[in-house]
Amino acid sequence: MSPSPTPRGRLFVIAAPSGAGKTSLVRALMEREPELAFSVSFTTRPRRPTEIDGRDYHFVTGEAFAAKVAADAFLEHARVFDNCYGTGRDEVERGLASGQDLILEIDWQGAQQVRTRLPEAIDVFILPPSREVLERRLRSRRTDSAEVIARRLADSVTEMSHWREFRYVVINDDFGRALDELTAIVRGEGDALTSGRPGLAAFAAGLLG
Repeated sequence: MSPSPTPRGRLFVIAAPSGAGKTSLVRALMEREPELAFSVSFTTRPRRPTEIDGRDYHFVTGEAFAAKVAADAFLEHARVFDNCYGTGRDEVERGLASGQDLILEIDWQGAQQVRTRLPEAIDVFILPPSREVLERRLRSRRTDSAEVIARRLADSVTEMSHWREFRYVVINDDFGRALDELTAIVRGEGDALTSGRPGLAAFAAGLLG
């Protein structure tokens, strides 16, 4: 009898406005669920002092990024503020084909492209509890200039307006609870966290003003 084929891995797409706590939640989720692997994106953004090339991002030049776009080497790519971000198509496909569950941490534009190319992807949007909390989190990073922070805040409303496009929505008002909710989604127990659940539209309307 021939061995059973390896089940295809699942792709979890996590998106959020800057300052919603996405990166911290994803890192904590992967510590809790060690079978998950992080899909490392490519970016033209300068590396921050705490970041490691190949772990946080593949840091590349604008020319190298443009060459990958021309070669259709990205599953998704987008320009965010003054920098480009993209997910390597071959890297993701190899991981999924081997049965690996992957986490992809991208923005809403990238999530739209992934839905088109991989409609089976499981997408989650993370919302902050308020605009005030969003601003406080952005300022506490101390890695961006005041001008960049102001731009991120202005663009956050546009980003958050796309929450309905996602299958699941998590509100990061309490880190532990938000982590539990993300874990439930990964474990296939997220029925109560869909974007169509009662009360979420009213909350989002208040958040968007």
